[in-house]
Amino acid sequence: MLVRKPQSARWRERRVPWRIAAIVAVALGLTAGSVASGADGDAGRDGGRAAPALAAGVPVERLAAGDLARGVTALQRHLKAQPKDAAGWSTLGAAYVEQARTTGDPTRYPQAERAFGRSLELRPAAGNDAALAGQAALAAARHDFGAALRLADRALGVNPYSERALATRVDALVELGRYDEATRAVEDADRRRPGIPVFTRYAYVCELRGDVRGARQVLLRALDSAYGSSDTAYVATALGQLAWSQGEFDESLKHFATALRAEPDHVPALEGRGRARAALGDTRGAVSDLEDVVRRHPLPGQLAALGELYEALGRREQAEENYALVRTWNRLARANGVATDLESALLAADHGDAAEALTAARAEWTRRRSVHTADALAWALHVNGRDKEALTYAKQAAALSPGYRNASFLFHRGMIERALGDEEAARRDLRAALALNPGFSATGARDAKAALAALSRQRGES
Repeated sequence: MLVRKPQSARWRERRVPWRIAAIVAVALGLTAGSVASGADGDAGRDGGRAAPALAAGVPVERLAAGDLARGVTALQRHLKAQPKDAAGWSTLGAAYVEQARTTGDPTRYPQAERAFGRSLELRPAAGNDAALAGQAALAAARHDFGAALRLADRALGVNPYSERALATRVDALVELGRYDEATRAVEDADRRRPGIPVFTRYAYVCELRGDVRGARQVLLRALDSAYGSSDTAYVATALGQLAWSQGEFDESLKHFATALRAEPDHVPALEGRGRARAALGDTRGAVSDLEDVVRRHPLPGQLAALGELYEALGRREQAEENYALVRTWNRLARANGVATDLESALLAADHGDAAEALTAARAEWTRRRSVHTADALAWALHVNGRDKEALTYAKQAAALSPGYRNASFLFHRGMIERALGDEEAARRDLRAALALNPGFSATGARDAKAALAALSRQRGES
């Protein structure tokens, strides 16, 4: 059902070209200078509000956006006065990585790289696990997971209890598709440095192995141990995302509400609430939430989700504008050292050029063989009409981690099977996708229902 656009939505529609221009302007700022000049440029922009100092080793990943930005400003000022503070430079680098991850500004990555380099100039790697762990996190953020694993191991050789290195090592092994090793790594991390970052990764590894109940229990224990509003928001959001992935939309809304009570501006929780509202048919609320999310943090996943919601509502022009924004972001990210082939492959397969999708998916498969890469390659092959080959990769996506169930994967496999004429298998997997998570994608769920209806008509006619 189409919803009437509120005044705020109509205003935002007129502002979409401005958003594109703003994202492009970010790229132009990349050549503005070094980390030091960045400090000069950012200083004094907090309106005089006191900025919290970021201590070395601070868990910047769990700071609220405002606290992170003010902490960066304070640290930049400190380093301008004390430029030989090696720990300060590594902490600034870690904060830049987190800013890039949460705000969608990939120009922070080169700044982070220079900050870690400055730290290592001042304190060599043999005694600087913080900079090495920071470089590992930077490599992971840029999707160079092989380098992330090597750097995390180097950091752990200096400090076996580095929380950032332990967490990044798990991330790298997961993204490389080395799931048995990831399980051992997260168990080791839990022994060495139990805490929120390790608990949330433990839960994700459980989910990948098909142990959704175990993942939920880990997160609930983590929520009980959360200290402070940022930890509460972080873990409650993870619980909401897990519930959403299982089609438990009302339950997910409760967790997102907990997160937003703790941190009213917690963007991942706001995004999760928008996706849950869309799944429950509250399109007005979903559009409002997701528009708020992309206005604050125009990241590819959120932009694509809003685009698909627009498309499902018949607002094709707005959808195309969002997909164009994702392509723009991907170009900027590549210019700043981020490997975006997985994201590019999925976007191009669904909303762009089929040949481009296949090129990107094949390139990513050469770098890492995870369940998500196998699924993306299967889908890219399908949209290029190569369904027999596509099915082998769809099956591989299931075989790489046999217990893992993902509604998008099931949808892709079902559509491939339908194209191959295997109607029974297609009905089985399309139904399974909708049974698991009927809101997995606004356009995907629509297409799955349409395909099942067509299959039913065909069976009735035969």
